[in-house]
Amino acid sequence: MENNKLFNLKLTDLAKNKIKNLLKEEKNKNKKFRIYISGGGCNGFQYNFILDEKINKEDHLILFLDVEIVIDSISLQYLIGGVVDYKEELLESCFFVINPNAKTTCSCGTSFSI
Repeated sequence: MENNKLFNLKLTDLAKNKIKNLLKEEKNKNKKFRIYISGGGCNGFQYNFILDEKINKEDHLILFLDVEIVIDSISLQYLIGGVVDYKEELLESCFFVINPNAKTTCSCGTSFSI
């Protein structure tokens, strides 16, 4: 697991490898892996993971050795101290966040409340 000490955010090896594979398969080499939080889900906020080529002024580029993640300033405040992970199961494969700031989370792990 890699830790970005500046933003106190961790990335598991499984998540890092999946991100690298997604970017390798992507035809548009300008795209980066973006994590953002939006309103929604069963607990108020929802994690979102996309490949995005647009970098905005308020975005932070967070480097984990050989993987770069883009997170906007507002979303980053909710992710500080968290761990970005990936799971592959028979019925579902997805990224998820282990978030110490979340007061409640849903059973699927995609939404939370603060």
